[in-house]
Amino acid sequence: MSKITAAAWSRPEAERPGTTLVVALHGRGADESSIIGIAGLMPASVTVAAPRGPIQVGDGWTWFENQGIGRPLESSIKGTADALLAWLDEVAEPHSRVVLLGFSGGTAMSGGLLFTAPERFAGAVLLSGTLPWDAGLEAPEVLLSGMPIFWSIDPEDSVIPAELAARSHTWLVEQSGADITERTYPGVGHGISQQEAEDVAAFVGDIAQD
Repeated sequence: MSKITAAAWSRPEAERPGTTLVVALHGRGADESSIIGIAGLMPASVTVAAPRGPIQVGDGWTWFENQGIGRPLESSIKGTADALLAWLDEVAEPHSRVVLLGFSGGTAMSGGLLFTAPERFAGAVLLSGTLPWDAGLEAPEVLLSGMPIFWSIDPEDSVIPAELAARSHTWLVEQSGADITERTYPGVGHGISQQEAEDVAAFVGDIAQD
């Protein structure tokens, strides 16, 4: 069974109560250190926690086994979703709300959490990725009714299959019911630019103020 065994935090435990918790999920083959740096741009009302994926791959970690880029195996993503929700049961209580932030494979994992337990989250940031299609997770219309969602990608991103990104965008805009903020960052490739990180921090700050 998957279990979350490590996480990086942007502030000590005593300073977390009442803050908005941003759960930052790294990409495949990376770890928590690759994404926790975004905390430096967040407002003082936000705590960032970056858990480590439970499955080792090469020198890094991932959230799920897959059958190709952006295509999680059903049992694997469901197992990790359960593990992340159990971890949140342990750490979320002192915070006022929880926001997801995913990059690449972390975006697919964020989608798995949104498909599984959308009521647990006040918003989500989905960067350079795809939602986890054809992995046994339900995605009914208006599942994310009114939820603020930040969606961004470089249109020329050569890593994420274009058809999966397009399917995700269509569902988010036309079917999810979410309040979508869309951004494109041409020339960034498969990464996060400084401008993108600043835009994400502003988006999360708006949620934290609500």
